[in-house]
Formats: sequence, structure tokens, C-alpha cells
Amino acid sequence: MIVAMAGLPGTGKSTLAQALADSGMGVVLDKDVIRSVLFPPAYVEYSNEQDDFCQYLMLETAKYLIKPHPSLRVLLDGRTLSRRYQIDKIIETARGLNTPWRIIEAVCSEETARHRLEEQESRLSHPARNRSYELYKRIQAQFEPIEIPKLVVNTDDPLERCIAAARAYVE
Repeated sequence: MIVAMAGLPGTGKSTLAQALADSGMGVVLDKDVIRSVLFPPAYVEYSNEQDDFCQYLMLETAKYLIKPHPSLRVLLDGRTLSRRYQIDKIIETARGLNTPWRIIEAVCSEETARHRLEEQESRLSHPARNRSYELYKRIQAQFEPIEIPKLVVNTDDPLERCIAAARAYVE
């Protein structure tokens, strides 16, 4: 199964994805980690083209992992999925593998997201160095609503509750 984590920066996609993986739900492929490994700092662009390329590599890796391990769950993280074409690529890949897909959209209060982003920015604790509250607002202004089946998880709730909801949805 392919599980796509959607949501604005700072909404808790990565925390939830990693917690799900740690609880035995699958493996995480993170666009931001992939970008940081592939591109030397001088060549990191944070452009749509580079994001699309990293998503392509994530999907190819998901195929590589799922083909010999059809029961594996691959959690795709690091992309807001703010554009429908990004989700369409994931669904197309899942269908090509004849494997199910799920979308989990992480949401939280704007204040929570701002606080998380400012904390990560001050500690340089995230592999994507462009994450900021300004990026959150910019993506929020152009976010195309996800109008296909999905689970919305409010990450202002305790992590255990978020994990339980996501597990129930995926299983």
C-alpha cells in the first residue's frame, strides 16, 4: 500500500509518518531527506521541478520496494500535496502496482504550525531549509483542496490518538 501524507508545512506530517513507521506500519520515504542526500547545498532549489523530481524518485523507490514485498506499506512524506497532479501521480503509481493507496491529511491550528516552524527554523532541525511561516502562508493561499477520499488528522490532538486514527484508516 502507498500512504501519502498531505498537509501544510508544520502540520505534523513527518512526525505522524515516522510514528506510524515506528509502530510497524511500514517505511517512510521523505522527499526532504532525499533532496538533501541527492543535491549538494549549492544545488538545492526548492523549486516545483526539483520537488517533482524527488517525488518521482520516491515513487520509483516505492515501486522497487512493493513489487517484491506486496504487503509493505510505504509512507510518502515531505510533500504538501497541495496540487492535484501530485496526488494523481501517486494514485497512478499505486494502480500500476495493483496496490491500494490512502491519503492522510495532517492539519492543526495555524498557531501550532507557526510555533513548530519557528522552533525547527531556530534549531535548524529539519532537512528542508526553506521551511518557515511565510512558506506556510504561501502554500496555504494556493492549496487545492483534496476532494478524494482521505483521512484528516488534527495533530493538535495527542500523537497516540493521531496514530490510532491513522492505523484504523490504513488497516
